[in-house]
Amino acid sequence: MVSLETRYDVAIVGGGHNGLVAACYLAKAGLSVLVLERNAELGGATRSAYAFEGFEAKLSVYSYLVSLFPQKIIEDLGLNLQLKSRQTASYTPAIEGDHLKELLLSNDASENNREAFVSLTGDDSDYRGYLELQAMQESLASVVWPSLTEPLVSREEMRGRLDADGRTAWQSFVEQPLGEVIESKVASDLVRGLVFTDAKIGVSTHPHDSSLLQNRCFLYHVIGRGTGEWRVPVGGMGSLVNELGRVARETGKVTFVTDAKVRFLACGSSDLSLSFEFEEKKREVDAGFVLCNASSRELGRLTGTALEPEKVDEGAGFKVNMLLERLPRLRSENGSSSEAFAGTFHVDEGYEQMQVSYRESMSGEMPATPPGEIYCHSLTDDSILSPELKARGFHTLTLFGLDMPYRLFAEDNEKARHMALERYLAGLNRYLDEPIEDCLAKDTDGKPCIGAMSAVDLENKIHLPKGNIFHGDLTWPFAETEEEVGQWGVETEHPNVFLCGSSARRGGAVSGIPGHNAARKVLEEIA
Repeated sequence: MVSLETRYDVAIVGGGHNGLVAACYLAKAGLSVLVLERNAELGGATRSAYAFEGFEAKLSVYSYLVSLFPQKIIEDLGLNLQLKSRQTASYTPAIEGDHLKELLLSNDASENNREAFVSLTGDDSDYRGYLELQAMQESLASVVWPSLTEPLVSREEMRGRLDADGRTAWQSFVEQPLGEVIESKVASDLVRGLVFTDAKIGVSTHPHDSSLLQNRCFLYHVIGRGTGEWRVPVGGMGSLVNELGRVARETGKVTFVTDAKVRFLACGSSDLSLSFEFEEKKREVDAGFVLCNASSRELGRLTGTALEPEKVDEGAGFKVNMLLERLPRLRSENGSSSEAFAGTFHVDEGYEQMQVSYRESMSGEMPATPPGEIYCHSLTDDSILSPELKARGFHTLTLFGLDMPYRLFAEDNEKARHMALERYLAGLNRYLDEPIEDCLAKDTDGKPCIGAMSAVDLENKIHLPKGNIFHGDLTWPFAETEEEVGQWGVETEHPNVFLCGSSARRGGAVSGIPGHNAARKVLEEIA
């Protein structure tokens, strides 16, 4: 039985990881915090669950890798969060005629990587270009990454912090379409595609998009930790939620209410007032501050200033979770399944192919060969499996599909989801010596252990507007107007109401950054 007070220093709408980060910082500062979550469990997109009946395999249901979560937050909050590096960086195959071309890259074997490039392209020119791109990314990340947990600075100041190499990278990654630098540094279609995939995760764009959406998406995928490395959370993504919950509860200052449906936020008085339903009763609480760990559209609904639906940027991701009895045999004669699936396995992510799939999806057609990427959590961290499943050789696979915009699923989600899943599995099977379907475990009802989610499903299950994993258009990691300089990027038109999730500037992905920044804004206001 939850005991509610009539007033809290801070109320947080949404119990995802960003809301939990904010709650921890504020509670540690001595403030009373109420967290309202509409689902039955905390975690939102960072939840883990036993996804398939009859098996103790705890999958990260939505999000799956971590790059943008700062070590600063881990240390500030005392989180016992372990992140493991993957031995394999990526495996990228392609078929030309009857010939299989492939590129297997390791995270710790530079000479082997050079040889892999030479085997693919005939010389090491693309390898040198690939390394140049990585060096450019790191020169930019060294300045941009630390700034994400500080107040916003202007475009001019951010650029001014860079050395000569950094300013060259700035020109390529911030000022001009990303396709220009990729095409100037590498010639192989396969390598170009490998680089460009980071610019398409969850969004609809192409290399020469004049909006530079591809550049913004790319930046957030390559600056994390200053290196861009994506790591595996030991125990699954839910381990982060569990740790944040533990820290919050140990303060004795945080009240959690799940299955709470917030209906209205009244602004304009000295205190803010939240109306919500809990245990089939209408409840009201006052708060000095309200943090919204939901979309800007949701905040608009709560305050009566909702965005028009057509103005919401649609998501373009497609998520598939699988439990396997064994890893499938790879068609390759050079690499093993355990090597290929331990990193990011790129399926139909050639540079030209992704431009074709983009054009098809934007015209309202489902791509014939949709691009996607897969990885196996249990090859790096098998703690998500029970001892019995480990002994039997079980593994998990996660696929994240690209170029699957919301519009393709809006009319008949079930039919479109089934079609998309078939196309992704067919794409993967081209690179296997046996169908992936033959490797799937069967649940207690005899059904294959595979589950797919479209952008429509993501909207229905975890309330992402039009399935957009970033809640809306991605922003640059610096101020774009003079008014924003010095702000935290969480401010709204309503006094003492702040965004603390992906809708905030510098939000998106599993970062905790907007939660940290919203908490800092509150503490700044009361200082």
